[in-house]
Amino acid sequence: MPHLTEFAGLPVIEFPSDRTDQEWRRRLQRVQEAGGDRSAPPSVAWRLRRGGDVGWDEDSAGYFARFLSEVGAEHVRALVVGDWFDSADEGLYEPVELLAENAGALPNLRFLFVGDIDFEECELSWIDQPDLAPLVAAFPRLEELSVKGAAGGLGGGRLGLHVPSHTSLRSLTIESGGLPAEVTREVASSGLPALEHLELWLGVEDYRGDTSPADLAPVLSGEAFPRLRYLGVRNAEKLDEWIGVLADAPVIDRLEVLDLSLGILTDKGGQELVDRAAAFAGLRRLDLHHHYLSEETEERVRAVFAGLGVETDLSERLEPSYYPGHGEGAEGTWHYYTAAAE
Repeated sequence: MPHLTEFAGLPVIEFPSDRTDQEWRRRLQRVQEAGGDRSAPPSVAWRLRRGGDVGWDEDSAGYFARFLSEVGAEHVRALVVGDWFDSADEGLYEPVELLAENAGALPNLRFLFVGDIDFEECELSWIDQPDLAPLVAAFPRLEELSVKGAAGGLGGGRLGLHVPSHTSLRSLTIESGGLPAEVTREVASSGLPALEHLELWLGVEDYRGDTSPADLAPVLSGEAFPRLRYLGVRNAEKLDEWIGVLADAPVIDRLEVLDLSLGILTDKGGQELVDRAAAFAGLRRLDLHHHYLSEETEERVRAVFAGLGVETDLSERLEPSYYPGHGEGAEGTWHYYTAAAE
């Protein structure tokens, strides 16, 4: 996936590692002028990046200090952390630590994305994320956290995200090619009473994606996050197995949006959606885009939820790939893919 051009509804501007690069100032001025008030602090999301082709004449601490001094750190509301030297081998640990250490210099930070890294910089399943709980604790007024990468790295590490108490966080997203059960359990046991949006990309088993419904039990029961209105079980290899569990989950009665997109939804799961449609009747929106339903099942799903007044996204219907067997009499196999794994 390409780098973010917008985050938290704000245009993203990268703060360069090259001290001579002043294009960011010109972009900032254009944003200011578009806002109609040149005296007001420009509303942008800043991206910090130290990977790939950046210069080596300044260490990370110096780069971060220069950022704080030149952009007006007290006005920063949204921040994006990109590739950091070797993001497959503890590269992101350094900017996360710097952010936590300098939390006092960013009193108005509300939106944070850690891991805005494209495929050429580091594959999704290889991004090595550290324990982000101390970072979240360092910003008690943080409202949104998005993370890319949950299990990977040369050392086989995984994301840490158990937050005992945080009263401001309203949105949490974890994009992964494989979400370990341990990470899901940490999230589900966190104290996040204000959480309204929870989006988990489960991924595939081959990339340590072994999260099961049991790991999300406190959320599904409705007890963990009483204000939850959006639940995303996305990019899931075994999505068919989640349909019945979600239909029986008490949390479904308070959700407005159920997002099951980007995963492997086949006719088995589609038929269960039809059979259990009444359980989802309270939803405002059901997102199923990127699916493997047959045309017939797709139409049945569309019709039953239209009848219930639930807006349904059934775009991106895919066909599985067939691989012939090797040798005489060998049977071929059908392959289904989530939207993001590697």
